[in-house]
Amino acid sequence: MKPLLKSIHWSLGIAVITLVLAAIFSVFSTFLLSGVTWAVGMGIVFIIVFIGVFFDTIGVAATAANEKPFHAMASERLIGAKHAVLITRNADKFANFCNDVIGDISGIVSGTASAYVVLQLSIELGYGETSIQQFAISILFTSVVAALTVSGKSIGKTMAIHYATPIIYQVGRLLYLLEVNLKIKVFSKNGKKKKDTKIRK
Repeated sequence: MKPLLKSIHWSLGIAVITLVLAAIFSVFSTFLLSGVTWAVGMGIVFIIVFIGVFFDTIGVAATAANEKPFHAMASERLIGAKHAVLITRNADKFANFCNDVIGDISGIVSGTASAYVVLQLSIELGYGETSIQQFAISILFTSVVAALTVSGKSIGKTMAIHYATPIIYQVGRLLYLLEVNLKIKVFSKNGKKKKDTKIRK
Protein backbone atom coordinates (compact mmCIF):
# COMPACT_ATOMS: atom_id res chain seq x y z
CA MET A 1 0.00 0.00 0.00
CA LYS A 2 2.87 2.36 0.84
CA PRO A 3 4.51 2.08 -2.62
CA LEU A 4 1.10 2.77 -4.20
CA LEU A 5 0.63 5.92 -2.10
CA LYS A 6 4.13 7.09 -3.03
CA SER A 7 3.35 6.46 -6.69
CA ILE A 8 0.09 8.42 -6.46
CA HIS A 9 1.86 11.26 -4.64
CA TRP A 10 4.57 11.39 -7.33
CA SER A 11 2.00 11.20 -10.14
CA LEU A 12 -0.01 14.11 -8.72
CA GLY A 13 3.14 16.16 -8.27
CA ILE A 14 4.39 15.46 -11.78
CA ALA A 15 0.93 16.27 -13.17
CA VAL A 16 1.08 19.73 -11.60
CA ILE A 17 4.64 20.26 -12.87
CA THR A 18 3.57 19.15 -16.36
CA LEU A 19 0.62 21.56 -16.31
CA VAL A 20 2.85 24.48 -15.37
CA LEU A 21 5.65 23.61 -17.80
CA ALA A 22 3.21 22.99 -20.67
CA ALA A 23 1.68 26.43 -20.11
CA ILE A 24 5.15 28.06 -19.99
CA PHE A 25 6.29 26.23 -23.16
CA SER A 26 3.10 27.17 -25.02
CA VAL A 27 3.20 30.86 -24.01
CA PHE A 28 6.93 31.11 -24.73
CA SER A 29 6.67 29.44 -28.16
CA THR A 30 3.64 31.57 -29.07
CA PHE A 31 5.54 34.71 -28.04
CA LEU A 32 8.57 33.68 -30.12
CA LEU A 33 6.49 32.83 -33.18
CA SER A 34 4.43 36.03 -33.10
CA GLY A 35 5.38 38.29 -35.99
CA VAL A 36 8.28 36.15 -37.28
CA THR A 37 8.66 34.83 -40.80
CA TRP A 38 7.94 31.18 -41.63
CA ALA A 39 11.69 30.51 -42.00
CA VAL A 40 12.43 31.74 -38.47
CA GLY A 41 9.37 29.84 -37.22
CA MET A 42 10.71 26.68 -38.83
CA GLY A 43 13.99 27.18 -37.00
CA ILE A 44 12.12 27.55 -33.70
CA VAL A 45 10.23 24.32 -34.38
CA PHE A 46 13.50 22.48 -34.97
CA ILE A 47 14.91 23.89 -31.72
CA ILE A 48 11.85 22.58 -29.84
CA VAL A 49 12.34 19.18 -31.48
CA PHE A 50 16.01 19.22 -30.42
CA ILE A 51 15.02 19.99 -26.82
CA GLY A 52 12.72 16.95 -26.82
CA VAL A 53 15.44 14.72 -28.27
CA PHE A 54 18.04 16.08 -25.83
CA PHE A 55 15.96 15.37 -22.73
CA ASP A 56 14.90 11.97 -24.07
CA THR A 57 18.58 11.06 -24.40
CA ILE A 58 19.29 12.15 -20.83
CA GLY A 59 16.31 10.16 -19.53
CA VAL A 60 17.44 6.97 -21.25
CA ALA A 61 21.03 7.50 -20.06
CA ALA A 62 19.77 7.77 -16.47
CA THR A 63 18.14 4.33 -16.67
CA ALA A 64 21.14 2.80 -18.45
CA ALA A 65 23.85 4.24 -16.17
CA ASN A 66 25.55 2.20 -13.44
CA GLU A 67 25.94 3.77 -10.02
CA LYS A 68 29.39 2.32 -9.22
CA PRO A 69 31.55 4.57 -11.46
CA PHE A 70 30.06 7.66 -9.84
CA HIS A 71 30.93 6.39 -6.36
CA ALA A 72 34.54 6.12 -7.51
CA MET A 73 34.36 9.68 -8.88
CA ALA A 74 32.77 10.91 -5.64
CA SER A 75 35.61 9.38 -3.63
CA GLU A 76 37.99 11.48 -5.73
CA ARG A 77 35.93 14.59 -4.96
CA LEU A 78 34.99 15.22 -8.58
CA ILE A 79 32.39 17.92 -9.16
CA GLY A 80 28.94 16.51 -9.95
CA ALA A 81 29.73 12.91 -8.98
CA LYS A 82 27.40 12.93 -5.96
CA HIS A 83 24.61 14.39 -8.05
CA ALA A 84 25.21 11.71 -10.70
CA VAL A 85 24.77 9.09 -7.96
CA LEU A 86 21.45 10.68 -6.99
CA ILE A 87 20.33 10.64 -10.63
CA THR A 88 21.01 6.91 -10.99
CA ARG A 89 19.32 6.16 -7.66
CA ASN A 90 16.23 8.06 -8.81
CA ALA A 91 16.48 6.95 -12.44
CA ASP A 92 12.78 6.08 -12.74
CA LYS A 93 11.57 9.51 -11.62
CA PHE A 94 14.35 11.35 -13.45
CA ALA A 95 13.59 9.50 -16.69
CA ASN A 96 9.87 10.09 -16.21
CA PHE A 97 10.49 13.84 -16.00
CA CYS A 98 12.91 13.99 -18.93
CA ASN A 99 11.18 11.55 -21.30
CA ASP A 100 7.51 11.95 -20.46
CA VAL A 101 7.20 15.50 -19.14
CA ILE A 102 9.72 17.49 -21.21
CA GLY A 103 9.73 15.07 -24.16
CA ASP A 104 5.95 14.91 -24.55
CA ILE A 105 5.49 18.64 -23.99
CA SER A 106 8.09 19.33 -26.68
CA GLY A 107 6.22 17.03 -29.06
CA ILE A 108 2.89 18.78 -28.44
CA VAL A 109 4.35 22.29 -28.66
CA SER A 110 6.30 21.46 -31.84
CA GLY A 111 3.05 20.24 -33.40
CA THR A 112 1.27 23.48 -32.55
CA ALA A 113 4.23 25.54 -33.75
CA SER A 114 4.33 23.54 -36.99
CA ALA A 115 0.70 24.44 -37.70
CA TYR A 116 1.55 28.13 -37.20
CA VAL A 117 4.53 27.90 -39.56
CA VAL A 118 2.42 26.18 -42.23
CA LEU A 119 -0.20 28.93 -41.95
CA GLN A 120 2.44 31.67 -42.26
CA LEU A 121 4.03 29.96 -45.28
CA SER A 122 0.65 29.52 -46.96
CA ILE A 123 -0.23 33.19 -46.46
CA GLU A 124 3.14 34.29 -47.84
CA LEU A 125 2.71 32.07 -50.92
CA GLY A 126 -0.83 33.33 -51.42
CA TYR A 127 -2.63 30.05 -50.81
CA GLY A 128 -6.06 29.93 -49.19
CA GLU A 129 -6.60 28.44 -45.75
CA THR A 130 -8.44 25.45 -47.21
CA SER A 131 -6.42 25.05 -50.41
CA ILE A 132 -4.86 21.81 -51.59
CA GLN A 133 -1.46 23.49 -51.58
CA GLN A 134 -1.71 24.33 -47.87
CA PHE A 135 -2.84 20.79 -47.15
CA ALA A 136 0.20 19.45 -49.04
CA ILE A 137 2.57 21.83 -47.21
CA SER A 138 1.05 20.80 -43.88
CA ILE A 139 1.56 17.09 -44.60
CA LEU A 140 5.11 17.66 -45.84
CA PHE A 141 6.23 19.81 -42.90
CA THR A 142 4.54 17.61 -40.29
CA SER A 143 6.17 14.53 -41.83
CA VAL A 144 9.62 16.18 -41.76
CA VAL A 145 9.20 17.19 -38.09
CA ALA A 146 8.01 13.66 -37.18
CA ALA A 147 10.92 12.07 -39.07
CA LEU A 148 13.46 14.34 -37.36
CA THR A 149 11.93 13.63 -33.95
CA VAL A 150 11.92 9.86 -34.36
CA SER A 151 15.36 9.64 -35.97
CA GLY A 152 16.81 12.06 -33.43
CA LYS A 153 15.46 10.04 -30.50
CA SER A 154 16.77 6.85 -32.10
CA ILE A 155 20.27 8.31 -32.33
CA GLY A 156 19.93 9.73 -28.83
CA LYS A 157 18.94 6.38 -27.35
CA THR A 158 21.94 4.70 -28.97
CA MET A 159 24.27 7.36 -27.54
CA ALA A 160 22.56 7.15 -24.14
CA ILE A 161 23.08 3.40 -23.89
CA HIS A 162 26.72 3.44 -25.00
CA TYR A 163 27.77 6.65 -23.24
CA ALA A 164 25.48 6.63 -20.21
CA THR A 165 28.26 7.29 -17.67
CA PRO A 166 29.80 10.42 -19.28
CA ILE A 167 26.35 11.81 -20.14
CA ILE A 168 25.01 11.46 -16.60
CA TYR A 169 28.26 12.75 -15.13
CA GLN A 170 27.94 15.94 -17.20
CA VAL A 171 24.31 16.29 -16.08
CA GLY A 172 25.51 15.81 -12.50
CA ARG A 173 28.03 18.61 -12.99
CA LEU A 174 25.26 20.86 -14.29
CA LEU A 175 23.02 20.08 -11.31
CA TYR A 176 25.95 20.79 -8.98
CA LEU A 177 26.53 24.20 -10.60
CA LEU A 178 22.81 25.02 -10.43
CA GLU A 179 22.75 24.13 -6.74
CA VAL A 180 25.91 26.07 -5.88
CA ASN A 181 25.40 29.15 -8.05
CA LEU A 182 21.61 29.49 -8.30
CA LYS A 183 20.58 27.57 -5.15
CA ILE A 184 18.36 25.31 -7.28
CA LYS A 185 18.15 21.93 -5.54
CA VAL A 186 16.80 19.09 -7.70
CA PHE A 187 17.31 16.28 -5.19
CA SER A 188 16.75 16.46 -1.45
CA LYS A 189 19.49 14.84 0.58
CA ASN A 190 18.89 13.07 3.85
CA GLY A 191 21.14 13.88 6.77
CA LYS A 192 23.71 16.62 7.11
CA LYS A 193 25.35 17.88 3.98
CA LYS A 194 29.00 17.01 3.83
CA LYS A 195 31.49 19.75 3.21
CA ASP A 196 32.63 19.73 -0.42
CA THR A 197 36.29 20.41 0.22
CA LYS A 198 39.23 19.72 -2.08
CA ILE A 199 37.02 19.20 -5.10
CA ARG A 200 38.85 18.73 -8.37
CA LYS A 201 37.48 19.92 -11.68
